[in-house]
Amino acid sequence: MTLGPEIELRIETQPVPYREALDAMTERNVAIAEGKERELFWLLEHPPVYTAGTSADSKELLDPRFEVVKAGRGGRYTYHGPGQRVAYVLVNLNERARDVRTYVHALEGWIIDTLSDFGVTAFRRDGRIGIWTQDIDGNEAKIGAIGVRVRRWVTMHGLSVNIAPDLSHFSGIVPCGIAEYGVTSLARLGINISIEEWDSALLARVGAFLARLGKPCLQETVQ
Repeated sequence: MTLGPEIELRIETQPVPYREALDAMTERNVAIAEGKERELFWLLEHPPVYTAGTSADSKELLDPRFEVVKAGRGGRYTYHGPGQRVAYVLVNLNERARDVRTYVHALEGWIIDTLSDFGVTAFRRDGRIGIWTQDIDGNEAKIGAIGVRVRRWVTMHGLSVNIAPDLSHFSGIVPCGIAEYGVTSLARLGINISIEEWDSALLARVGAFLARLGKPCLQETVQ
């Protein structure tokens, strides 16, 4: 599948080391801002890693059993690893609404809408970063995360959704600084889907995501 001519879609089938992805994103961000490269939607997984945002508190790094990388995005500590699908979104907000809140809200809506395709009711919560749902124990738990950096009005980082990761890996940190609530996944909720099925559902809603940014829907979709 390809998006319109102004956007590149990259889909990885093997885990990409986080530092490698961060370097590639940083380089692409500059190239987009300078008009030398197209925008990019990049779907991938990482080997296990803890990433530290600009507000990370070392007290929330409880057990650094995996590599810890300073990500440069907003937020605190997060975990990435196999079974968690990441979508890095590098778009030029100079060509859309220059509004970071609108952009973050659009990312959140993209996750919520895609989860609904699999029968999961997800939602935002004031004062709590991320996307939440009701876990199997009846309590609210995080199923999706948002992390954003904007340079020269070109975005970096994006979103992640827990498809079927090892949830015990989250215990090495206080995810996003929120200790009162747990973390869940589609697999924990009894929804067993492949990464490919998730990707297809997510990409089917790219047009709606872009529309929230004031961008027309996809100009071309080819399978």
